[in-house]
Amino acid sequence: MTTIDHTSAGAVSSSGARSVEDIRNDFPILTRQVHGKPLVFLDSAASSQKPSSVIEAIDTYYRTYHANVHRGVYQISEEATEAMEKARVKVARFINARQSKQVIFTRNTSESINLVAYSWGGANIHAGDLIVLSEMEHHSNLVPWQLLAQRTGARLEFIPVTDSGELDLATYEQLLQQGPKLVAITHMSNVLGTINPVQQMIAKAHAAGALVLLDGAQSVPHLSIDVQELDVDFLCFSGHKMLGPTGIGVLYGKKALLEAMPPFMGGGDMIRTVKLRQSTWNDLPWKFEAGTPAIVEAIGLGVAVDYLKALGMNAVQRHEQEITTYAMEQLSTLPELTIYGPEASKRGGVISFTLGDIHPHDLASILDQEAGVAIRAGHHCAQPLMERFGLSATARASFYVYTLKEEVDILIQGLRKALQIFSL
Repeated sequence: MTTIDHTSAGAVSSSGARSVEDIRNDFPILTRQVHGKPLVFLDSAASSQKPSSVIEAIDTYYRTYHANVHRGVYQISEEATEAMEKARVKVARFINARQSKQVIFTRNTSESINLVAYSWGGANIHAGDLIVLSEMEHHSNLVPWQLLAQRTGARLEFIPVTDSGELDLATYEQLLQQGPKLVAITHMSNVLGTINPVQQMIAKAHAAGALVLLDGAQSVPHLSIDVQELDVDFLCFSGHKMLGPTGIGVLYGKKALLEAMPPFMGGGDMIRTVKLRQSTWNDLPWKFEAGTPAIVEAIGLGVAVDYLKALGMNAVQRHEQEITTYAMEQLSTLPELTIYGPEASKRGGVISFTLGDIHPHDLASILDQEAGVAIRAGHHCAQPLMERFGLSATARASFYVYTLKEEVDILIQGLRKALQIFSL
């Protein structure tokens, strides 16, 4: 297994570990310039860049074996079907699912959560039932449950976030005493970087009789995930945040739950038989994959999984931990800068901050123009969390396998330039 080597900036070390500089050679976009400066991409929490292997797999598909899947009996259709279903197996193994049929391909994390809310939620949530969420959720793990509550009369309660950016687990245990039907929480905050103790939280939810949906959009790309060890009921994540293409997401679910759930959408491929007035449904996973699926996107995701597995997810996390620790140390040297969230050891590669009275959008613009640095600015689709900290927006830097400490230094230089511009 290849791992990330932090000790050298050259080629593969004698131990077999790949340096970050070597890894960066796999990402063509990292060679481009913006505003006459090398691109410093620090927005991987929004969407990661893609290695050449993923780009080439997509190109090869369209050039040599593009055809619809599951239906054609001719060679290139069979090739496309085989490649897509192999990708499903790769994803299942990546998260250690028991069977590949537990991996449902969707468009993104949002669609995966909506699928559960409409299908499982519509069949199992009734007036007065409790759904437990948290204050740090992305809108994608808030709005579907709000809509379900409006349709059914269910109620929502929220685990508070402490001043340090962690979940208030004492309040969580009190909420569990109210007998919720579902707990839907993020594994890792896209704003604070907080890695929540989900294995402990899942066990306690199950003891209280609740199912658990985990938003893994930020965790699956960066941490080693084992759905059997976690014993999670549903896990949702996106391909584009883990080196794969856009337009492909995953819903993992326990087999018995998925088999009992009604279809989310109707159309081709999700049916077994169709008559004028009634139909019967296909087996898992195709029951939830109506119409022509994201074929090449799934194939690209499979190649992205290959890439991450070759690096080793423990090595990926160690690298991001090192970069995050270094970045927090360097950011802390700047006057007027406030970092939100826990210490580096309790977070992933995400840092949200404010710099004096400079609006985060102005800050992001200055960094882009003056330093070629791409960061995110805004509420990060987590407005309730912003309100919790009395903010309208933050700047956010986020890291991945290709991030260098030197890029953090360029970020710091750009922030110092912003301080000069605003004379703070």
